[in-house]
Amino acid sequence: MSVRSLIAIIALITAFLLFGLSPHAMAQTSPLSEPSLSSPPPPPQRYARHRIEIHPGRLLYRRCVDWYELQYRPSGTVLYPQMRCWWVRG
Repeated sequence: MSVRSLIAIIALITAFLLFGLSPHAMAQTSPLSEPSLSSPPPPPQRYARHRIEIHPGRLLYRRCVDWYELQYRPSGTVLYPQMRCWWVRG
């Protein structure tokens, strides 16, 4: 067994002993967490939905310019498409 694994095992055992985290204690449930049969469960809370307000202003659209450009590659010259776009208020 390596020194690292031995140190890790000792650290886990120490944590269980210091904090009282035994496997049996973690498996037990609290009697308060069980639902009582005498009173009905409370209704779920409903939250108001946020509204999204849309204020139409000037419409935007994309204006594009395209062209072909020669690119020199090891396999030979290639005609390669290029494009540039920007937003324009209409």
